[in-house]
Amino acid sequence: YTHKENDFFSYHLRCYVYQARNLTALDKDSFSDPYAHVSFLHRSKTTEIIHSTLNPTWDQTIIFDEIEIYGDPQTVAQSPPQVVVELFDSDQVGKDEFLGRTFCSPMVKLNPDIEINPKLLWYPVKNGGKVCGDVLLAAELILIIQICIYIFQQGGTNLPILPSQRAPNLYMVPQGIRPVVQLTAIEILAWGLRNMKNYQMASVTSPSLIIECGGVMVESVVIKNLKRTPNFPGSVLFMKVLLPKEELYTPSLVLKVIDHRQFGRKPVVGQCTIDLLERFRCDPYATKEDIAPQMKVTILAAAPCRDVVIEVEDAQPLLTSQEKEVVDWWSKFYASIGDTEKCGQYLQKGYGTLKVYNCELENVPDFRGLTDFCDTFKLYRGKNEENDDPTVAGEFKGSFRIYTLPDDPTVPPPPRQFCELPDSGPQECIVRIYVVRGLELQPKDNNGLCDPYIKISLGKKVVEDRDHYIPNTLNPIFGRMYELSCFLPQEKDLKISVYDYDLMTRDEKVGETTIDLENRFLSRFGSHCGIPQQHCVSGINTWRDQLKPTQLLQNLFLVIFTVFFHLISEVNKILHEHLGPGEERLALHILRTQGLVPEHVETRTLYSTFQPNIPQGKLQMWVDVFPKSLGPPGPPFNITPRKAKKYELRVIIWNTKDVILDEKSITGEEMSDIYVKGWMPGHEEYKQKTDVHYRSLDGEGNFNWRFIFPFDYFPAEQLCTVSKKEHFWSLDNTEFRIPPKLLIQIWDNDKFSLDDYLGFVELDLHNAVVPAKVSQKCSLDMIPEHKPMNVMKNVKTASLFEQKSMRGWWPCYVEKDGSRVLAGKVEMTLEVLGEKDIEERPAGKGRDEPNMNPKLDMPNRPDTSFLWFTNPCKTMKFIVWRRFKWVFIGIIILLIVLLFVAILLYSLPNYISMKIVNPFSPR
Repeated sequence: YTHKENDFFSYHLRCYVYQARNLTALDKDSFSDPYAHVSFLHRSKTTEIIHSTLNPTWDQTIIFDEIEIYGDPQTVAQSPPQVVVELFDSDQVGKDEFLGRTFCSPMVKLNPDIEINPKLLWYPVKNGGKVCGDVLLAAELILIIQICIYIFQQGGTNLPILPSQRAPNLYMVPQGIRPVVQLTAIEILAWGLRNMKNYQMASVTSPSLIIECGGVMVESVVIKNLKRTPNFPGSVLFMKVLLPKEELYTPSLVLKVIDHRQFGRKPVVGQCTIDLLERFRCDPYATKEDIAPQMKVTILAAAPCRDVVIEVEDAQPLLTSQEKEVVDWWSKFYASIGDTEKCGQYLQKGYGTLKVYNCELENVPDFRGLTDFCDTFKLYRGKNEENDDPTVAGEFKGSFRIYTLPDDPTVPPPPRQFCELPDSGPQECIVRIYVVRGLELQPKDNNGLCDPYIKISLGKKVVEDRDHYIPNTLNPIFGRMYELSCFLPQEKDLKISVYDYDLMTRDEKVGETTIDLENRFLSRFGSHCGIPQQHCVSGINTWRDQLKPTQLLQNLFLVIFTVFFHLISEVNKILHEHLGPGEERLALHILRTQGLVPEHVETRTLYSTFQPNIPQGKLQMWVDVFPKSLGPPGPPFNITPRKAKKYELRVIIWNTKDVILDEKSITGEEMSDIYVKGWMPGHEEYKQKTDVHYRSLDGEGNFNWRFIFPFDYFPAEQLCTVSKKEHFWSLDNTEFRIPPKLLIQIWDNDKFSLDDYLGFVELDLHNAVVPAKVSQKCSLDMIPEHKPMNVMKNVKTASLFEQKSMRGWWPCYVEKDGSRVLAGKVEMTLEVLGEKDIEERPAGKGRDEPNMNPKLDMPNRPDTSFLWFTNPCKTMKFIVWRRFKWVFIGIIILLIVLLFVAILLYSLPNYISMKIVNPFSPR
């Protein structure tokens, strides 16, 4: 048979529409009444309507007979026309609503010998570019003419036999195409309902749960009073379902919450569709779930409260006062993040660290999102008059276990998976929220910063810590602990918000994070209170859990004796004086090998409702949850931010030598009017200077002058704190932390012009250059050039905070033409005093009273050291006469001679005339 271009051929189309999932809810009852409209070229048909579902299973074959298609069959096989499948929601009143559309390319069969069946695949259903669900379908297009030729020549069969009918003219998907099913058990842990919203202006009071899967339905018992007891009385449900063996075809599991109201009304107040069931499949014959902590029960089934009192022996020494000053919780935190400069001697003392996670505890892979006991599923409700999108109507707490049942009915069924459940009744708990610090907060003020503070909401309790806002920062150190009481599961959602403090306007929310306390309370990973590295009965790491390590270990499926002898040597090793009994430390060591949540700090991302997908910063914190039924918990950690201690730097300027002579006197001598200025960088308001040593002719100056510089200092961090306003219009001071340094400068005093700068020396109080004992050994080699002092091996340095005081000569220099030039030498005494020493050893500035510790006498300066125009007599005596003494004597002698000559010349004519006349001679 020869084909022509204008020939048409007859085809037979079969479209297999099996099921759909996750369709959009267009009815007010949170569901839709979907049906499929199948179109191929100019022909179309519809499936049956499935009422009140978002996951319909049609299991229907749509058949189109004798469809004429022009063109070569080979061309049609390469590019067949597409099957259009449109989904609609059937409405009794009004026009059916459009759900979405998808396209399917049929498999073309030109030869009846082809026995390959089309494969059902999921196709996305789109409405206006938005995915509104998926539909599982397949299609095959069969060429009729070749089948007729085959029948005529070979005596073959007709078209493929029709599938089985479920109703008149309603064909099912045939075997070989429809999924192969097997008998499967589904265990449902229906734990409870949370945060159910009102439905039709009335609260949900008596709900029950309906679970549907694969055409099988099971319903829970009714919760009589949702507000008082939000958990289901009978927690475990069971159902047998024929599920496909291939995971691709597994139907969705549908949850419906029905509220039982007056007059027999049972509206659906929320529903949820669970697609991926593979994560719930398990091996029923396994010894236990593959969870790291093999705990029998949760904390609710632990030992009674009379066994949990932690007795502190009197023989255990507490923290000494000196240790309290250096070691605190922040030392532990900084040691844990590797900041050794701020942790002091914490690690050297043998103390344990904690784990700092850079994400939420739920996102740590080892802890499975803390949903090992039960998951949280959001319940949705269909569109309403105000909003066309489904809204969250509440939450379902529960879990599922899916496993295959044996085909032989004589084989005993596998053991049930949900057993040894904790008490589902309300539990009163103590909740401790530790907020450590914020990181990279979103700026809210015009200066690019914000003034953050913490706000906590738990049930009806709200803690607004507005009085403790941190001004002008994006990385605040909060160091706040909040202790609240609550009832679980009624008050399970803990909200921690960060607000920006504003004086004149309304405070603006930076972001918030929400913690499900119930998940942490019920998790078998022990997330209610982290396991520390050491069991301490005193000190900053005092055990804070209600149960001792030995009591926690009793809740594990472990054989202790297999590891006892291996660890006994580790127990006997005493690291520090705060450790508890050996058996508790041994039990704790075993607990730490079981994958439990360690003592930690988690980093939670803050989000805003206005920008839900954009992080607004991070918050480092952790939460402890203690049930009151187990007795009082241990003492809380003190995470109050470190407070700066008051210190004082006393500098006594004794003498200077070899100072540059910067001026010339009226008599032409090189000289300098020397004085010394000093301050600590960051504390310029305490800048001080000595009196002036006038007319130093050899660079030597004598002062005996005391500088006193008060400063606030963090001993553990070895930093000073400076608090000042950044701008004149700033409302609050901004805190800066800088290393403690001393800057000393030598100046030349000028009365009628600006003073001349001669040189300087800068000393780091933690790595101060050890001074020279005598001025002859003082040189620029003592101070390294362009390198930190702690890097230079040949430079002797010492910490003033350890050595307390030092005295000697330091060189001062000035930069000229890229090189350093010695500008002078200064003899000083440097002394650092704590707050107690300041009170015990008072001293005044300069030589003021109280002039003690040590007493400073007036300097023994040369007689020439004075200001020339303030004392003319001393100026003549010590300046003019001393330098021009012989000039003055010569002038005086010359004047006497000139006077004598003048008198002689004046008297000589009279004398001569008298000699000539001689009037007195006798005649």
